[in-house]
Formats: sequence, C-alpha cells, structure tokens
Amino acid sequence: MSDDAADDLAVDEFVEYCRTQAGLLSGSVETMGEEADDLLDEIDQEMAEIRSRLEALPDEVEATESPSTADVPDASEVDVAAIEQLQQELEEKQLLVEAKQARMQAFQDLAAGYTDLAEELSSAVDDGQEALTRVIEFEADADAPAYFDERETMVEAAAASAEAESEPEPESESRSE
Repeated sequence: MSDDAADDLAVDEFVEYCRTQAGLLSGSVETMGEEADDLLDEIDQEMAEIRSRLEALPDEVEATESPSTADVPDASEVDVAAIEQLQQELEEKQLLVEAKQARMQAFQDLAAGYTDLAEELSSAVDDGQEALTRVIEFEADADAPAYFDERETMVEAAAASAEAESEPEPESESRSE
C-alpha cells in the first residue's frame, strides 16, 4: 500500500480488521473442534468394537502339540488380525485428533494475538501508517497467511504491492539507441 492510502485509513479500520481476523480464526477453531469431536466419537465406537471382539474370543486358546497342517486359520486368528487392523486405524485417528488439537491451539493463539493487537491499536496508536506497519509486522512474525486459505492478509497485500512497485516498467516501442 502507498503512504497516501495508509494516511487515508483510520486506526479504527485496522482495529476492525484485526477483530475480523480473530473472528475468522475462532470460526475455524470451532469447525476443527466439531471435526475432532466426530473423530473422537469414531474412536469411541471403534474402542467398543475392539472390546466386544476381545470379549468374544475364547479365554484360552488350545495349543496343539504339533503344527497344524490346515491352511485355513481358525476363527480366533482371523479375529485377532481384524482387531489388530482396527487398533491400527484407531491409532491413526488418535494421531489425527492430536494434530487437529495442535492446529486448533495455533489458530487460537493467533486469534488471541489479533485480539491483543486490536486492543493495542485502539488504545495506543493514533496514526494509520503506524497501525498498518504494526499489523503487517504482526502478520509476518506470526506467519498469518498460512492460516487464511481464502483470504488475503495485510502482509500479503503489502508484499504484492511492493512487488508491483519494484517491477520494471514495460519497454516503450521507440528505443533511443
């Protein structure tokens, strides 16, 4: 953004921007929380399935004195293999829940940062340029663009503007040689 554009902006606009970003992040956290709850429900169902299968297995498996010549495994071996598969799927879902919880925490931390910045801007900043600079620095430090897939952040807009300003002008048709 040019200096003239920043001068035209009021600090209140940056405060509102920060609050909007915090609200969007909070909405994302809520959505991720619902997804994590669904995964936890699935984990509970799978745990119940594993328990019921384990309870259905005979308490003691009779051992044979010599190796069996049958190529077909008995029912308990099939159940154990199925239970082990369920356990592996359960562990994968637990890892997904943990990753989702870590991501939720990161989103919550960024939302809190935006909220704190909004409070700082509204109470301690009077200049639109300074407010813009603080928002851009905050977003760069927090890697905010990584949290917004469908929305351009101020730091991205500033980078695009700086890149556009630094690109050379197209060559004119008439050259002086």
